[in-house]
Amino acid sequence: MHKFKSSNKFNTTLSGLLFFLAGAAILMGIITGEAFYPPEYTYTTSESMISDLGATEPPHSIITQPSASIFNLTMIISGILVLVATYFLFQAYNDKIAAILMGLLGLGAFGVGLFPGNINPQHPLFAITTFICGGLSLIYSYRLINSPLKYISIVLGVVSLFFLFTANFFIPLLGAGGVERWVAYPVVIWLMGFGGYLSGVSSEKIDK
Repeated sequence: MHKFKSSNKFNTTLSGLLFFLAGAAILMGIITGEAFYPPEYTYTTSESMISDLGATEPPHSIITQPSASIFNLTMIISGILVLVATYFLFQAYNDKIAAILMGLLGLGAFGVGLFPGNINPQHPLFAITTFICGGLSLIYSYRLINSPLKYISIVLGVVSLFFLFTANFFIPLLGAGGVERWVAYPVVIWLMGFGGYLSGVSSEKIDK
């Protein structure tokens, strides 16, 4: 372990704030989009995908406002926040693998908002990028954390990837929407937890 340079501490703190804001924005954006979803259309946690807030899958896509704009704009902004946060994190830690994984997570989230669920194949590609790189980011982040949070990050990452790759097994129990939330929400929780850790990190860090 060694002392932070003042610039590294600034970069780490700023990165943490941006990660936290991204996670909070996603969570509140989903809640707000769900609240505004028209009651004449069926939207349930178990059966509806999160991205259905932006647009359902073709050929008979349903796009409702203001839910679609709220969700899509939230994902675009959150993706940008993660990308910028990753840049500052790299400036502080100089960890290329973390930068690639978290950068792809941000890019995936940005693409999910830019290409809603009615646009194929772009939307599925960005969604799977978000989920895979999200889970891997959680697991890999243990190298950047010097607290018990590292173990929580690993568990959340394993849970996310486990439900992603065993989705068909759990769909009869949780529904497609329920399974997707077990994939996505661990990443959202991690964004806020990891962001909070970085924004309050001490004057020391693990030497890579």
